Formats: sequence, structure tokens, C-alpha cells
Amino acid sequence: MTTRFSEPLFVISVAARLVEMHPQTLRKYEREGLVAPSRTSGNLRLYSDSDIEQLRQVKYLVEQRGLNLAGVQLALELTRQLQAIRAQRLGATDRKSREVAEIDDLLRRLGFVDESHVRSHFHGDGPRNRQASQARPAEHRGHRPIE
Repeated sequence: MTTRFSEPLFVISVAARLVEMHPQTLRKYEREGLVAPSRTSGNLRLYSDSDIEQLRQVKYLVEQRGLNLAGVQLALELTRQLQAIRAQRLGATDRKSREVAEIDDLLRRLGFVDESHVRSHFHGDGPRNRQASQARPAEHRGHRPIE
């Protein structure tokens, strides 16, 4: 993750608009431990791109998958573990490449969208554009999820 991606940039009102949630919902998710925004010396919440990505995943899990907040916590932990396993497997043999593809599928089903792939899609970085659209869950592309 790049420094810019984890740099706290957005106050709660802007973050809420970016994820189409009420600011009070963001406060609740913070209290529940689903997101941990940075704080300024004046105690204002500042959300990074990484926090926004996580909030979008939480929103997907709650609204599209019907998970309660305890389920969301488990899904977020599973997402972190899968990301770590995936990072270990990248650049490996064909068998391991299949494993990475399976992990990517599980991450999509959990509502994880790799924002770096999405950004490359909007900045026109070539073949990665296809990965960006494939990295989104089916609901994000206007399709029904595969069960």
C-alpha cells in the first residue's frame, strides 16, 4: 500500500458522501471497530483512501449480502487474511497462480474492491484496466451475484 493511499485526507462529511452513508453511520462503524480513521490534534476524524475502501466493503456486506456487524467483522478479518495469503502467492508457478485466482474470487464475493486496480482503470494503465472491472463484485457491475 502506498503512502498516499493510507494518508488521511477526508473529514467525516466528505467521507460520508464518498461512500453514500450518513456521518452517524461512520461514527457507529468506528465504535464497532470496523474502521479506524486517524484523528487530528483537534480530534477531527480523517479518513484515508484505505478507510474509504473498507467502508465500501462494509456497505456492500451489509446492504448486498445482508450481514450483521458481527458478520462484517469476520468478513473483514477473512479479507485481511486472504490478502496476506494472496500477496505471498503472487509471482509463483501456474498452480499458485490458480490459487491466487481462487483467492481473488473469494475476495470479490466478500465485496473487496482493490482500489489500486480501479485507479489504474481510470488512469488508463493498459491491461490492468480489465483487472479493475473484473475485481469488482458482480453487483458493482450491475449483475446479480453468483451463489
